[in-house]
Amino acid sequence: MQTTATRRQFLHTGALAAAAVATLPTAFAADAAPKKREIKKAIMWGTVGVKGSVLEKMKLVKAAGFEGVEPNSHMNQEEVVAAMKETGLKAASVCCGTHWNLTLSSPSEDVRAKGLAGLIQSLRDAKAYGATSVLLVPGVVNAGATYEQCFERSVEQIKKAIPTAQECGVKIAIENVWNNFITKPQQADDFLKAINSEWVGWHFDIGNVGRYSPAEEWIPVIGKRILKLHIKEYSTKLRDEKGPGAGFGVKFLEGTNNWPAIMAALDKIGYTGWGIAEQGGGGSPEGLKDLADRMDKIFAS
Repeated sequence: MQTTATRRQFLHTGALAAAAVATLPTAFAADAAPKKREIKKAIMWGTVGVKGSVLEKMKLVKAAGFEGVEPNSHMNQEEVVAAMKETGLKAASVCCGTHWNLTLSSPSEDVRAKGLAGLIQSLRDAKAYGATSVLLVPGVVNAGATYEQCFERSVEQIKKAIPTAQECGVKIAIENVWNNFITKPQQADDFLKAINSEWVGWHFDIGNVGRYSPAEEWIPVIGKRILKLHIKEYSTKLRDEKGPGAGFGVKFLEGTNNWPAIMAALDKIGYTGWGIAEQGGGGSPEGLKDLADRMDKIFAS
């Protein structure tokens, strides 16, 4: 009896072990499977370097695998709307076309007023295209504006645009750029709190912050106020070797961005929506396709 019992136990244990081993490939496959995220691919209009009309360019963007574009403001509305309708592309965002030349932080009241008018037109363009936000560079710290002046002047002008944003149903999304302004995550938080409006959020440029600190450190601070993403690669190695601007001289996935950490941080805040490429390489149909394919890998990391 003891021998029979022992034999039964051995067979039972062996069966369990075999079952466990049989499930291992499935478990490993699940771990290795690319993550599926609700992030749609778009491309910034200014980086579409192929030649042609608006419609011809949009056809190439669509063929490359993008779902949307980020038009500039002050384009021909009818032409843009018609091209989007024919291609099926959506407007992921609209980039304000006046924010660098007509800064909201200018010491000139006239320039600030013209900059505000440019922002308002951008909001109206976005409404016409069905976009839900406008990308805005809030100001520039330079000889004409200290950090404090840039902060105060731009907040004042942005608040003036909020009624139009509400009227259009379009939010204002502040972008972090190399304007000597907002170089730390907490500064972004301070700026949004000073405006204190649900109609103003953030257009987070992943590559632009690489000069200062890792993107994954910014995302938890700004949190759900991130409305849109600019997908951009950066290399701190090239930055250190050749200067800050050289850091952009890499393709997607060939820089030092920690994409798995960035995507995990976005997962934690529940980000869904548009990821918009602002990256070199879109000067040919093949280049556009390469950008789209690399973005798929980024979003699955």
